[in-house]
Amino acid sequence: MHRLERTFFLRPTVQVAQELLGKRLYFQGSSGIITETEAYHQNNDPACHAYRGKTPRNAPMFGPAGYSYVYFIYGMYHCLNIVTEPEGTAAAVLIRGLVLDMINLNGPGKLCRHLKISKDHNNLDLTTSTHFYVCDEGYQPDFSATPRIGIRQGTDKLWRFVTKS
Repeated sequence: MHRLERTFFLRPTVQVAQELLGKRLYFQGSSGIITETEAYHQNNDPACHAYRGKTPRNAPMFGPAGYSYVYFIYGMYHCLNIVTEPEGTAAAVLIRGLVLDMINLNGPGKLCRHLKISKDHNNLDLTTSTHFYVCDEGYQPDFSATPRIGIRQGTDKLWRFVTKS
């Protein structure tokens, strides 16, 4: 088992989204296997929060790879993303699903609510944090690529990745 370094996240977002499947997310003493992700990229992706440019809300997406980007939606849910690609390129992977202690946390809001991830955990360096990081245990599951969920634009991109087992 080894902790993912910044170089892992400094790659194309779709590739990172695929390769995060099967990795173990650690957060404040809890951990689970990532089972579902979605890729978002500023270029040619109208579903991306940064598509129209930088704002105070999406600023972490423009920062260094390997940082968290946590936002609040529908007035009730937090969503965890991990920033990818070189600094200045707005791109991130949404963590949509996690299996934790035999519990299938399928949905980014459910995942964050269960782990108690909030805006307090926005813009943290997952490559250096002692309580929030991702490790590779050598598990590489088969996966399916499908359209992303809950978006109105960019639905043509098969950038949602879900483990088959």
